[in-house]
Amino acid sequence: MLVARQSEISRLIERSGLSKKEIASRTGYNIRTIYRWRSGETTPKKTVTDWLSRQAWINGQYRPTETPLFTFIDLFAGIGGFRIGFESIGGRCIFTSEWDPPCRTTYQANFPCDHPVEGDITAIAEEEIPAHDVLLAGFPCQPFSIAGVSKKNALGMKHGFACDTQGTLFFDTARIIAHHRPAAFLLENVKNLVSHDGGNTFRVIRKTLQEELGYHIEWRVINAKGFVPQNRERIFIAGFRENTDFDFSKLEIPDPADGPVMRTILHPQDGSEPEELPYTHAPDGKIDSKYTLTEKLWSYLENYAAKHKARGNGFGFGLVGPEDTSRTLSARYYKDGSEILVRQHGKRPRRLTPRECARLMGFDGPGRPRFEIPVSDTQAYRQFGNAVVVPVVETVARFMLPHILTVMENDEKQAALELEFVPMEEELQVASA
Repeated sequence: MLVARQSEISRLIERSGLSKKEIASRTGYNIRTIYRWRSGETTPKKTVTDWLSRQAWINGQYRPTETPLFTFIDLFAGIGGFRIGFESIGGRCIFTSEWDPPCRTTYQANFPCDHPVEGDITAIAEEEIPAHDVLLAGFPCQPFSIAGVSKKNALGMKHGFACDTQGTLFFDTARIIAHHRPAAFLLENVKNLVSHDGGNTFRVIRKTLQEELGYHIEWRVINAKGFVPQNRERIFIAGFRENTDFDFSKLEIPDPADGPVMRTILHPQDGSEPEELPYTHAPDGKIDSKYTLTEKLWSYLENYAAKHKARGNGFGFGLVGPEDTSRTLSARYYKDGSEILVRQHGKRPRRLTPRECARLMGFDGPGRPRFEIPVSDTQAYRQFGNAVVVPVVETVARFMLPHILTVMENDEKQAALELEFVPMEEELQVASA
């Protein structure tokens, strides 16, 4: 029996086209467990064996299959950073919403339309959204604070999340969670969400998710500097419909001090990289001159920095070289590029190209196909500045996966029990017939 089991699991692992390390990474288990499966010492859960049997390895890149490990929806989708991360662990996106037309253009260029990209989520009823296992949302945070429940009761007004968050985009996330009750969710926002409005904003969010919706939540601020050469701190809020002993503090994050440097994302300009118009030109891959700051703009930035330095302020531009890391890329980068300017020998500094921004945010990288950028530079800068860092999402997704599967398996067990259960009245009716 042990030999048969070992042979079956070995065959699944071989057919998956994935190495043991890759299987461990994508399932959230450690590699020692994979070896135990391989030897027949232990048996993986059915959801894992099903996932292994469905894997396809096409041109060196994972592709989601028709029968995924779980389904998810992508709200406030931007250009798809969340989607890349959760597809990488075996999920399939079944609904997307993004209100910004240029973002939708980029999203659709990179994700063939297996479903339409919907627009404004505030205009979409929760009943129109398909049932799903995981909800993903990098929701914009608009100001709101807690109002007194007693006062609202006296006025005959609603309270709870339907009131406290009404008029904010978080409300739309909450109403969809309330209606569909997914197994899990992952939300992302700026680090300052915790302290916004004296802490009231985050208190409302916690109250809504925990008390009103009944989810078990954990949050963590993660600096992407360990993954990409950029100092970028964002808060991630993970929630599960059941308590699965998920502990965000145990997620291992690369040390920011040991992270990559700008050289890894900059155009080499030595002919080793193919020409990509309008960013670089053949034969040596030199960067187009339009990315070099004009004399007028560079003079303005120097004077602006000098003025604030004299006042004792820290405002100014951020100048980087190949061995440095950058400040946070923001959506305003298209204006003057001041937060990340690249030194150039004998010339004024330059902005990053949109391709370099794609690399800085982890949309491009080893083992990935080139991310398509079908929009203008201005729109591309806005989109990457508002995006999530893809390797961070992938890491969080892998850590969440075993817990997502646990909730889903419990759902299946409960459904099976309900199907097997026959009420006493029905038994009596059957007996009398």
